[in-house]
Amino acid sequence: MMSSPRKSQTQKMKLSLTTRKVSLEVPIPTEKDWPTDNDGDYIFLDVNQGLDSLPQPYRMINKLVNLLFDRSWEIIEERDALREAESNRIQPTVYPPTEEIQLNKKPNCMAVCQDFLFIGGAKGFSIYNLYNAKQIYVWDKLKVDVTSICATDLGSEMLLALVDEMGIIRLLYFYKDGIFLSKAINEVDDASKQVACLKMEISQGGDFAAFLLQGAGDVWLDVYKLPKETWLKEVGHPQFPSNSKKKVKQPNTLDLLSTDTLEMDVNINFKGEIKLSLPVHIMKIKPPKPITGTTFKSPLEVFAKVEDCCGLGSGQNHFIKESQWEQQAELFNASYKRYLEGELEEEPVSSATFHFLFLNSIIAMPTEVKNPNPAGVPCVLGVRWTGSHNFFLYSLNRTLKDKVEPEGVWPCAAPITVSRLSPSASYLVLACEDGVLTLWDLVEGFPLGVIALPEGCFCRSIHFLKYFLVHKGQNMYTEDPVKSRMKCVVLCTDASLHLVEANRAQGPTSHVLVERPVKHLDEAICTVAPVLPLPGMLLTFAQNGCVCLMDVTKREVICAFAPGRDFHLAAPWTPVFVVSSQPPCFLLRDDSPHETGSTDDAEIQNSVFYFKFEAYPFLKKILKHGTIPQREVESMAFSQTLPLEIRCEHLLQKRFQQLEKNQMKAHDHWVRLRRYSMFLQKLNFRK
Repeated sequence: MMSSPRKSQTQKMKLSLTTRKVSLEVPIPTEKDWPTDNDGDYIFLDVNQGLDSLPQPYRMINKLVNLLFDRSWEIIEERDALREAESNRIQPTVYPPTEEIQLNKKPNCMAVCQDFLFIGGAKGFSIYNLYNAKQIYVWDKLKVDVTSICATDLGSEMLLALVDEMGIIRLLYFYKDGIFLSKAINEVDDASKQVACLKMEISQGGDFAAFLLQGAGDVWLDVYKLPKETWLKEVGHPQFPSNSKKKVKQPNTLDLLSTDTLEMDVNINFKGEIKLSLPVHIMKIKPPKPITGTTFKSPLEVFAKVEDCCGLGSGQNHFIKESQWEQQAELFNASYKRYLEGELEEEPVSSATFHFLFLNSIIAMPTEVKNPNPAGVPCVLGVRWTGSHNFFLYSLNRTLKDKVEPEGVWPCAAPITVSRLSPSASYLVLACEDGVLTLWDLVEGFPLGVIALPEGCFCRSIHFLKYFLVHKGQNMYTEDPVKSRMKCVVLCTDASLHLVEANRAQGPTSHVLVERPVKHLDEAICTVAPVLPLPGMLLTFAQNGCVCLMDVTKREVICAFAPGRDFHLAAPWTPVFVVSSQPPCFLLRDDSPHETGSTDDAEIQNSVFYFKFEAYPFLKKILKHGTIPQREVESMAFSQTLPLEIRCEHLLQKRFQQLEKNQMKAHDHWVRLRRYSMFLQKLNFRK
């Protein structure tokens, strides 16, 4: 019986599958000397491999399908690992909001002052009571929306500064039950000459105001002195126009609401018939001119320009010729030609950051100023411009006719990107674009130190923490203020968070609170906010809408805050919120509005979530025991845990207090003796 050719061919192939190309040998007894098996020594591993080889383009499709399955499997494994890690992670307690303020239109900005909440939105703003979240008053006098609102406490009064969509600034004086319009700072009749406000700042106490304006391609800073005393007299004794026989209700005034939380009705009226005095324009500051070649013929002319030390250190007075600048530019372009071949980016519009500083030992006042501002009133304006190495200091004791020149300049090694003044105006931090921070103690008059952030970290924002101590495992404030010791939190551009501490006895230190996210970018922190009522506590806002309360000492999240429904946020998320010290709470705008009503007439419901710290038992306990009594600070058990310089400060302060009491007693005794001697002299004269 003869076999078919096809069968014989298959038998040969099966025989070849079990036969190697090399001759069979007896393996060597030692395993390490065995020859390695190569895939090339075998003809086929699969009998049907040679017969089922796919032609193109199916072979390419097969590879793409396999690659798709492999990548899908990697994603599945990664999600499983993440789900397992989330299940093993200890989740913080999530607190819902205590109240929800519902609005018909989306709010643009919020501000807190005294017992009131101001919400800016469509055509004006509304006022709410912070204690019960009830609406008190609505002011919709404008034709455009309010984009920024600033509220300043003046004691028994308040000052409101509004900026609308057109960039127009309006000052409102809030006195008792009336709102008085002071002035629209930059409003003009000709729309082509309109200038817009980019940034505003009002000093503590409301004595000065500064506005960064832009128009016709120029940017400048206008500084005003606010006549608080005059305003108080005008609203206390209003002078109505002579032709007004009776008080007429303003057409723009809406119906008023009342609140009974403060055991009395609050009725607020807009009193537009009373015209307040205008703010006094005292200074106009322009950006520093670019450094160009000098026109001086000799070094003596340079020294003649700086004999009064004005602008010293700003780099404006130099002896570098134009040809030297051109030669330096040519060398730079030749050295870094391959890095400069891309398209040139447009230069950003110059901007300024400014701070109102009080009189202290580090700031020298001009000699012509005989009567500086009293204590509690700022006397210097600190300004830094975008891309500038210098921090300029301008005196506020001037008039508009005076020549505007800086009284002092603080130069830095690199351009300043961020500057921050502490709420008490005692400390100043300057952050440069190379990641270096300079810490200044303005009260004592010396720098606390210079510290560099880790490599690759660049400052994005700085937030001061009120100085606290750790007592029995709990963060607590001291009753007496601590000098020359500060703590601040630095948020970097890579979303990492750092705690910077400094004191005058030791150099500044930096600790990482939150590492930058590597895989899950939605967990990146977009902004932070200190919570003054809670010592050492910090609110962190992530891109995924997660709001957490962090303990900077333990470097861990202790709780979280979330609304009752899911958040659907747009990327990137810019949260709109405000934190209040009294009552201790914070309010957050709902950035995922939802529809209400039927499908035919659905309306968008906007909300502001109210989180009151006293409503949560865990946080209420911290609020109750948030301050160390002075007797415990001075006790030996706790004083041993304090650094040596703090113990010396407490000892010296106690000694000085005793000396002051003794001096007062001696002075009173001397006054009594003096009066007695004068009485005896009068008796002798009469005799």
